[in-house]
Amino acid sequence: MDRRTKEKVVSELHELLKDTRLAVLTGYTGMNVEKMNALRNNLRKSGTELRVLKNTLFGIASKGTDFSKLEEYFKGPLAIVLNRGDVIAPAKLLVEFAKKNAELEIKAGILDGKLISKEQISALAELPSKEVLVGKLLSVMVGVQASLVNVLSGVPRSFICALNAYRDKKESGN
Repeated sequence: MDRRTKEKVVSELHELLKDTRLAVLTGYTGMNVEKMNALRNNLRKSGTELRVLKNTLFGIASKGTDFSKLEEYFKGPLAIVLNRGDVIAPAKLLVEFAKKNAELEIKAGILDGKLISKEQISALAELPSKEVLVGKLLSVMVGVQASLVNVLSGVPRSFICALNAYRDKKESGN
């Protein structure tokens, strides 16, 4: 790669890192092209990008960003997974793929500017998806409203029951 191309790659990667919420460094030693393409395609479905890059170029591109914290992991062939949206889906995909393919090694990551370990990425993958969490939140919100309606309707219901009991007593007494 000539110098001009390297500069273009570094500047492009630097701009990409500014907008990234989740980045995960992975080692891929021994992984064949078919498996790498399968991983890329699965990640692409969740709006995530997988890039294979040179450690020196990534080191230069990460200067001045939170991703410079990953510098200690820049050893061996690396691929980086970059995501700007939902961070749970790519974490799930990576962890599942790593379980099935021993060649993929999750090293570390950055989530919203904080360094996270391999174990934390695995814990992130165990969280429910965004849709499930939104559904649970809505059910809680609807449950509170239903309880409030029940409590507020208790007084008129009790009053009606008392009136019916009084009416029944008057009818049976006469």
